[in-house]
Amino acid sequence: MMNWAYIILLTLVPGVELRGSIPLAAVLGENLEVAAVVVTLVNVLLAPVVLAGLDRVWDLALRVRVVERLLGRQVERVRRKSKPFVEKYGLLGLALFVAVPLPGTGAYTGALAAWLLGIEMKKAAPAIGAGVCIAGALVYLAVKGVLMF
Repeated sequence: MMNWAYIILLTLVPGVELRGSIPLAAVLGENLEVAAVVVTLVNVLLAPVVLAGLDRVWDLALRVRVVERLLGRQVERVRRKSKPFVEKYGLLGLALFVAVPLPGTGAYTGALAAWLLGIEMKKAAPAIGAGVCIAGALVYLAVKGVLMF
């Protein structure tokens, strides 16, 4: 049972998410199919939660000078990386950006990108969810040895 707590907690870590928790489940000897489904669902549910809270978090963060400097750079990096995908392909671009199974391209980054680019939550959340599902499938297949990155 404790393994599942670690797996779920790792899924909640920005930048790691299911890209780290599916391999962790394999290392810990958990049922990989169940783990892939569970952490993908947890990761999908992050998008609307993060989108709903970004305005409030940003307003609070801007009140702290050091945080403002650190987050400002991170926010600009996300905007720079995601904008070409979204400008060229719209919501499909957002989904593809999130689907890339690399650190820093998951639900948190997708939500931040959607927020920065002014995409409504009701449109962004399904696109981010689709991207998370694709990423979950890719990571699962990579851990199973079917895909090589």
